[in-house]
Amino acid sequence: MTARLLRDWTDANGRPQRVADDVLAAIEERLSPGTPAESPFLSVDAGHMLALPGGAAGTAELLFEDGGRTHVAIADDGTILAPDRPGYHQLRATGRTFTLAIAPRRCPAPPARAWGAAVQIPALREATPTAFGDAGTLARATPAFARIGAQALAISPTHALFPGAPARISPYSPSTRLFHNVLLADPSLIGLAPPPAAAPPLIEWPAAIPGRMALLRAAYDGAGEAVRAAAAAWRRQRGAMLEAHARFDALHARLGGDGWRDWPAAFHDPAGEAVIRFAAQEEDAVAFFAFLQWLTDLSLAQAQRTAREGMAIGLIADVAVGMASDGSHAWGAPDEVLRGLTIGAPPDPLGPQGQNWGITALDPLALERHAFRPFIDTLRAAFAHAGGVRIDHALGLERLWVIPEGADASQGAYLTMPGEHLRRIVAIEAHRAGGIVIAEDLGTVPPGLRDALAQRCMMGMRVLPFERDGDGGFLPPAEWDDSAVAMTGTHDTPTVAGWWTGHDLDWARRLGRGGEDDRATARAALWQALGGTGDPPADVPLDAILAHVAAAPGALALFPLEDLLGLVEQPNLPGTIDEHPNWRRRLSGDIHTLLAQRAVVRRARLLTSERPG
Repeated sequence: MTARLLRDWTDANGRPQRVADDVLAAIEERLSPGTPAESPFLSVDAGHMLALPGGAAGTAELLFEDGGRTHVAIADDGTILAPDRPGYHQLRATGRTFTLAIAPRRCPAPPARAWGAAVQIPALREATPTAFGDAGTLARATPAFARIGAQALAISPTHALFPGAPARISPYSPSTRLFHNVLLADPSLIGLAPPPAAAPPLIEWPAAIPGRMALLRAAYDGAGEAVRAAAAAWRRQRGAMLEAHARFDALHARLGGDGWRDWPAAFHDPAGEAVIRFAAQEEDAVAFFAFLQWLTDLSLAQAQRTAREGMAIGLIADVAVGMASDGSHAWGAPDEVLRGLTIGAPPDPLGPQGQNWGITALDPLALERHAFRPFIDTLRAAFAHAGGVRIDHALGLERLWVIPEGADASQGAYLTMPGEHLRRIVAIEAHRAGGIVIAEDLGTVPPGLRDALAQRCMMGMRVLPFERDGDGGFLPPAEWDDSAVAMTGTHDTPTVAGWWTGHDLDWARRLGRGGEDDRATARAALWQALGGTGDPPADVPLDAILAHVAAAPGALALFPLEDLLGLVEQPNLPGTIDEHPNWRRRLSGDIHTLLAQRAVVRRARLLTSERPG
């Protein structure tokens, strides 16, 4: 058994667990060969000592990424002192050349006592009806959020999805994280605004996606010379990665299927003759999808510029933990991802049956072979037009629960990741972007990880439903973690109103999940934590609950837009695909009108009085 797989681990309830031999063997045979010791990559914190592999006293040469160079002494114990110059440099020592990543000790901190909202971009509406919200809708909404005191807008991942497969709409199962979802592109930036369209309460993606793609094609066909020149220059700058992704989307539009595994075998190899011939013959189709990436990038940049006019942070981008195994990244760079394995989570309070997310992730050994370039590029794509990032399932920086494709989540084991390297890279990229970092740390947390994250100012997440003591009581705000972001909920948890009224239990019963818990006792416990007396009211004490979370000691608090508006439905119900309308819900009206409602303004004032930013 490889040392990369953990036979023994401790679950979220503190109980020791042991992985069966046959499970370990099934996973082991799917892992890429090699050992981490072969890595040409080193990392260290600025101003700290670094032990060199096979180090001996002498001198090393350090070539800085800006072109400068210096010599550093190797001490008798084989260590060097890292200079205070964050970045990725080349170190020549002991007869070898290494990439040396020097990290700042901490990521940038958010403004003290700030608050923000979490929004689903497609859910946003304006006065003119459209099939779904896009980056233009978001850009035009940011001043309204700023006016009510929000200093940040956390958005779900904008990663590239599958425009050729309208059913694949989850932002957490992307085709690649290196590029963006072209459906978010704002064609009005090049003079073609989306016309009015039917806007039902639930987005009809199978109809909406072809309609939007036709509009984007019209924008491309009608683009003037200056626009085309700008898009072409951007395409050249992005190089081979963009070219591979644009070819993937063009092929997907032509060949159909869910992903590349459904294509004829000749097209499985991105460097094969069939793909090269297709790219030459269908250059206009490839150019169209490259153009859409340029337009989407431009649209998100505009949204962040608009957000920063009234907010200290602006957009907080979301980085999904992995990508689809039949998507663009796994097709274009198959040596970079885990193959034959999916990732998920063992049973924990978030998923009592365990979770198999059906996606793959970056291979830890491939990361080291490639000097972590795939991870660096992923972070840069997220930070490019944001004032911060949220790292989904940040536990994966330390270890990933891997499962043979097609197996149940219980048939998994933990695969160790190069956590120190990954956290240092996050710190470098945050430092370069001047952005904050939120590390989602819910679930089965490895020992010591939260302390390691806090030391780097990578803020964890503390979510109201889980902030309970051993007896089930809700913790007072003063006892919440001061190094974490305080939240009423996430896209995966019931809204405050949905929880208080038991709407989530109704859904559970409808889906045959039981739907029973002692909600009356839990409501009473929360009411007591709010300072209430007597029986809890039937009406949701929404203002008091928001104020309770706002009083937590962390520098930043985030509130789902659904909670600011008092909605009962949540955007996503984990463990469902078609049973619940995940990622389809629209707001009931124009976002500007909704945020101007008296109740919403009152809640925002409560939050701003506690968190003026």
